Amino acid sequence: MNTHALDTRIPPPVVALIVALLMWNASAWWPLLDLPAWRIPLALGLVAVGAAFDLSGLWAFHRARTTVNPMKPGKTSSLVSSGVYRISRNPMYVGLALFLCAGAVMLWSPLALLGPPVFVAYISRFQIAPEERVLRERFGEVYVDYCARVRRWL
Repeated sequence: MNTHALDTRIPPPVVALIVALLMWNASAWWPLLDLPAWRIPLALGLVAVGAAFDLSGLWAFHRARTTVNPMKPGKTSSLVSSGVYRISRNPMYVGLALFLCAGAVMLWSPLALLGPPVFVAYISRFQIAPEERVLRERFGEVYVDYCARVRRWL
């Protein structure tokens, strides 16, 4: 088993907040002066879609009466594969990534655009991969089949 000290140690919303703060700070280093008016509706749309993913994921976990705590994947009591989980295996992380995309659009800076890919890379390695190991051990072939049908992100 390939484990790391950072595996499931930092809550994903905290990771997203850290990345957002880094994006905001980085945008001061390389701001763009030409701010298109369409960036505001685009950012609001990304926030709305991100919120829909997050809330749908939370609701599905609530209905299944399983833990939403990403720090304790071993406490999972059931495999949720309905609702938004038919589209993405990680809709709550998709939602956070979309919030960061909205922030990048609002900051309108080339350096801020690095934030969402950094978040996706970190969460994929230190949160999703450890969760998947636990779910594979806990649910076996049912989880493997689910992974074959549904993408990790989108």
